[in-house]
Amino acid sequence: MAIEPKPGTYALILSCASSARIRVGRLGTMQLQRGYYVYLGSALGPGGLRARIAHHQKPSTRPHWHIDYLRAHTWFHSVWLNYDGRRHEHEWARAMQKVKDATIPLPRFGASDCSCPSHLYFFKRCPTPIGFRAECLFEAAAGESLTQGSVFLPMQDVLHLPSSR
Repeated sequence: MAIEPKPGTYALILSCASSARIRVGRLGTMQLQRGYYVYLGSALGPGGLRARIAHHQKPSTRPHWHIDYLRAHTWFHSVWLNYDGRRHEHEWARAMQKVKDATIPLPRFGASDCSCPSHLYFFKRCPTPIGFRAECLFEAAAGESLTQGSVFLPMQDVLHLPSSR
């Protein structure tokens, strides 16, 4: 399944085998842990989700976002995405905080421009979309599911994306 160049919200699921200490721009340092990181973001600009996920696939030579610093030490596991012209990353962040065993590895990661505690969450075991979707039901506005129409793509599908650049 190809990711379409439409706007939407995404969750990168990244695996990490390192315990290195890394610098994340001006945000500070972060002690990596072996396990899984979930990064939440939105892609509402040109190229939408296809362009943003393609950007996150490649190591950044000049990091721009906080996630660019972490990507150098992690591997893509999968991506969850939802096509919608509205930004849902903040609702997804509130839901992710409630998912069993989720922790915040570095406060304000990916959230320097909003009031969310973080857009990055750590799990010792790989998280599943099931627990996340259940929590999203509680964060939904006016009874609308924040994950309705969401797609789960395993790594092999993500790694074969055509570049939109």
